Amino acid sequence: MRTLPKKPARKRRPERLAIRVSPGVGFCSGVKRAIKMALAAAAHADGRIYSYGPLIHNPQVVDRLREVGVRPLARLAKGGGLLVIRSHGISPEALSAARRRGYQIVDATCPFVRAAQERAKRLYRLGYDVVIVGEKHHPEVKAIRGSVPAKSTVVENAAQAKKLKFGRRVGIIAQTTIPVDTFASVVSQIARHAREILVFNTICSETSRRQARARKLAAEVDVLLVVGGRNSANTARLEDLCRSICPATHQIETAAEIGDGWFKRGSAVGIVTGASTPKWLVDSIVNQLKKR
Repeated sequence: MRTLPKKPARKRRPERLAIRVSPGVGFCSGVKRAIKMALAAAAHADGRIYSYGPLIHNPQVVDRLREVGVRPLARLAKGGGLLVIRSHGISPEALSAARRRGYQIVDATCPFVRAAQERAKRLYRLGYDVVIVGEKHHPEVKAIRGSVPAKSTVVENAAQAKKLKFGRRVGIIAQTTIPVDTFASVVSQIARHAREILVFNTICSETSRRQARARKLAAEVDVLLVVGGRNSANTARLEDLCRSICPATHQIETAAEIGDGWFKRGSAVGIVTGASTPKWLVDSIVNQLKKR
């Protein structure tokens, strides 16, 4: 009598989560530089020390800086002190106002942001109407606009660019943290109308690499955690980018925000971070996931 072959035993899925951390998580070089300068200033300052607004867009790091004496200022007051300019930069007008009020300046503007400011000024000097591709109310964009004597135009996306009228000669730069695809689509749209355009791609190369790595990881995992401050524009963009690839994408600031129902047994979980997220926050999240 013939016997039926036995079905191969199903492999059991692993009980533990498979955790994958994107290469290059943690602070970008501009943020590292700003924090290093602020801590050095705090270590040697005799009096009051401030940052002009939050030094970076991460509340946990801002709280730690406050513990060592670096307090964010919402507005400049009289009386002076030591003032650290954050990585987003500051307009020349605001810088002059700070000096008039007696502040000593520690300029921690990111070199990539500084380059964008210089490109904007160059476009103005060459006679181009300056267009900045980015978020109108972001502090970096405000600083870039402030560096140009004439009125500039801020465009957030191609749909917005399609509705606007531009001059014959248009010079275009980018907020340093916007997606390359967004910048390219806006440039393409403006080129349909302007007779002459001059484009400077001022997107930070580290931002581009971080976004590319996030895309790749999002396509390879079941759940993706985007770690960063909710007031961080580049973190919000990473979340949108990753969710378009991996629907189970969640933005969190700390391990305490991890949801109980986000994972199944043996899920592959990816972790990416915004440019202002410290590595120690990532480590705490990994440790929490390992307990599940």
